[in-house]
Amino acid sequence: MRYPVQVYVGKVRDFPGSRPSAIEKSLVDGELVLTTIGLEGDHQAEKIIHGGVDRALCHYPREHYAQWQREFPEQVDFFSAPAFGENLSTEGMTERDVYIGDIYRWGEALIQVTQPRSPCFKLNFHSGVSDLSQLMQDSGRVGWLYRVIAGGPVSSDAPLELASRLSEVSVYDAAAIAWHLPFDDDEYHRLLSAAGLAVSWTKTMQKRRISGKIESFKRRLFGK
Repeated sequence: MRYPVQVYVGKVRDFPGSRPSAIEKSLVDGELVLTTIGLEGDHQAEKIIHGGVDRALCHYPREHYAQWQREFPEQVDFFSAPAFGENLSTEGMTERDVYIGDIYRWGEALIQVTQPRSPCFKLNFHSGVSDLSQLMQDSGRVGWLYRVIAGGPVSSDAPLELASRLSEVSVYDAAAIAWHLPFDDDEYHRLLSAAGLAVSWTKTMQKRRISGKIESFKRRLFGK
């Protein structure tokens, strides 16, 4: 399958009442350069929790926005790409049919799915929905992140094409294991066995196996 893609990049800017962010992105046409840390011209404000080699690109399914619009008709203008700060937007790819470790060809580059996108409290501020991050997490409509296996020229005119499938853990399954299920060592082992899983997720799942506990999500979802 070939999936036409819309491409977005953004710079860090200040937002009164919230932290600096590069969540506001603009559509880019034509050729771009993709490096191991992302698209040239795309920035992240807090690189400890955003960006890096395992989170070089963010992808969000465009078809999800119709559901958000139905749930929040008063904010219909907000809920359209790239409201969630995504770099890549497609139709036909969702969390249920994209898998951890999937490698996609994009132009001359190769990118690999590493984890579901972990919703954070900044989404609440920018959307005006006080618990949007929690709603995204609960719904599984979170999108996913990539690492860059091989960089190079890419383009909004070049589709995404699946090159290799390396695991049987979908992005939806990974989100359910991490956020929806009670402590389940077997499921954590299953997720850890998925080739290409992000280092940060590997660390979190292994910590749970050692401690027998699930960490709180409140700080990520709602801030302080």
